[in-house]
Amino acid sequence: MDQTTAMPMVGTSKAELLQADAELFCHTFAYLKSMALNSVVKLGIPDVLHRCGGAASLPELLSSVPLHPSKRPYLGRLMKMLAAAGIFTAEDIAAGGDGAPTTVYHLNTVSRLLVDDAGANRSSCMSPCVLLGTTNLFVSASLRLHQWLLTEEGATTDSPFMMAHGGSLYGVGSRDPEFNALFNGAMGATSEFVAALAVHECSEVFAGITSLVDVAGGNGTTARTIAEAFPRVKCSVLDLPQVIQGISPDGTVELVAGDMMEFVPPADAVLLKYVLHNWSDQDCVKILTRCRQAISHGAKAGKVIIIDTVVGSPSHQILEGQVTMDLSMMMLFNGKAREEHNWHKMFMEAGFSHYKIHNVLGMRSLIEVHP
Repeated sequence: MDQTTAMPMVGTSKAELLQADAELFCHTFAYLKSMALNSVVKLGIPDVLHRCGGAASLPELLSSVPLHPSKRPYLGRLMKMLAAAGIFTAEDIAAGGDGAPTTVYHLNTVSRLLVDDAGANRSSCMSPCVLLGTTNLFVSASLRLHQWLLTEEGATTDSPFMMAHGGSLYGVGSRDPEFNALFNGAMGATSEFVAALAVHECSEVFAGITSLVDVAGGNGTTARTIAEAFPRVKCSVLDLPQVIQGISPDGTVELVAGDMMEFVPPADAVLLKYVLHNWSDQDCVKILTRCRQAISHGAKAGKVIIIDTVVGSPSHQILEGQVTMDLSMMMLFNGKAREEHNWHKMFMEAGFSHYKIHNVLGMRSLIEVHP
């Protein structure tokens, strides 16, 4: 035997070693799965499958997807990879005349989230989130992660995104209309998805509330969902003037221009949905203090409702999503997803007395916080 040949790790079986090798290979090239997902969304393949009744063979897909003729042989390889990853379900049916089985691809729970038809998945289409997460601005920022970790903190190195693009995400969005539209589309899809779950799974949270202000509520998707589900609740949206100016009033919610760091309008409840993970602990305490002041009017004490990540799910899949969210916040804003003890510390510092966590929103939680 060649003395330079590497020997398997002591105590590790050959099967375990080869499994580890395959796992490492898949992790190394995991970006290909993301790019393949980006491609099928842009090609509209989930919608094609939906129009075919939820399943289609490769020839049926090829008849509907506008590929260049020379690239038609490659679609099957893309679909096979995504089926292996669990994005679609593949079913081999009886072999044809050439002896090769025909593969039929089905929509499953994951890919139904990518169908642009509310009736198909009973929720919003999450394709905009895929396109945002795989946009070149995000991918190129992630490539700066190693360099960022070796660089002293500074005004131009606050995050890998800033290091890569010379400005904050919102600053780049203000200069790049295409990216701004992509970002707003993804945020709107997420808001619609989460708000629908929140009003259904946590309806008791909104009991007794007559007014609610959605802080940094963007285009008002979440506030409108709450107003439609609970007509007794008068909903308003607080956001920066440049955000509010871009919204067409529809009479469902009141639009208020302002800075949450300076003022939050009084209400029975203040909603912070995916806001605090963008900010440092110190800034979060300041925001929470403003919110506590806003709900402390009149004889009845109100509540702050937070929809955000509380890292620590017992589900491996959800936990992986939570820590991926944390890393994405670090990359984009130098923000973070927090564990419960981090939330507890901020709540106490902001003058609150108690809170309740509802773990019913998957990767996210709904937290009721009381003065």
